[in-house]
Amino acid sequence: MSTKTMTTVSSLDSGAVAPVSARESLFARLKKNRLSLFGGVLVLLAVFMAISAPFLPLQDPDAVDASSRLAPIGAPGHLLGTDELGRDILSRMFWGGRITLLVSIAATLIAMIAGTFLGLVSGYFLGWTDTVISRGIDVLMAFPYFLLALTVIAILGPGLLNGMLAIALVNVPFFARIIRGSTLSLREADYVLAAKGMGAGHSRILFRHILLNSLPTLVVATTINLGFMITAAAALSFLGLGVQPPTSDWGTMLASGRQYLSSAPHTSYLPGLAIFLTVLGFNLLGDGLRDALDPRMRD
Repeated sequence: MSTKTMTTVSSLDSGAVAPVSARESLFARLKKNRLSLFGGVLVLLAVFMAISAPFLPLQDPDAVDASSRLAPIGAPGHLLGTDELGRDILSRMFWGGRITLLVSIAATLIAMIAGTFLGLVSGYFLGWTDTVISRGIDVLMAFPYFLLALTVIAILGPGLLNGMLAIALVNVPFFARIIRGSTLSLREADYVLAAKGMGAGHSRILFRHILLNSLPTLVVATTINLGFMITAAAALSFLGLGVQPPTSDWGTMLASGRQYLSSAPHTSYLPGLAIFLTVLGFNLLGDGLRDALDPRMRD
């Protein structure tokens, strides 16, 4: 995970985030940031494509028609044209986006849950527990992100599930670092000390007091990380290590279309544009959520 992304999220780690003001809702603050609204619209469009694919009257995304190979955008019966095998690109964009988002969301959730647990335990108990977890995280972060993902896939083998597990594993340190920092700043808060004084157990303090007050930070981190996961999932598929034929996602569409950049550029431009806009949407939305949830950014 890049240093820039870590810095973006760490601005919320200095303490508990103040509760949302009754006078101004989260959405009202988001509306003030037009870029975040634009990002939200892009995210909603991507989610709509993923959810609506089974319910729209789309052509079979895997139906081959040699007579209509590389049909241009606007060709009869093919609004966005066809690929090198005559498959409808519009249908493949919807179904491919569904796979891309499902893999990215699942990988993000796995990394978030594992990283959050490690960060909570490390930042709360400190001592040897913190040392062991922190050194393990440092070891993982010492390797280049994508190289580590390729190493995991080399061990597990290519495939949709293995690709998802690989990008999830290498993103665990990202969440662990963020939640550890948040836990360190909250473990000495007055309400946490009061809960200890009343005899509350460690699990209650961790999940009821520290985790709940870390949720704004976690929401921002997850939103930003989703964009990164989409890029990683598409990159693995582009290299032939993620989603395997006949299943396709935006990454495999981009890989197959690159051979026809001169004769049929739409076969690669369209999935590439979808990846770019979706990642942009998550990043802009994450930045907007960071500003809306950070009390120091409020008037």
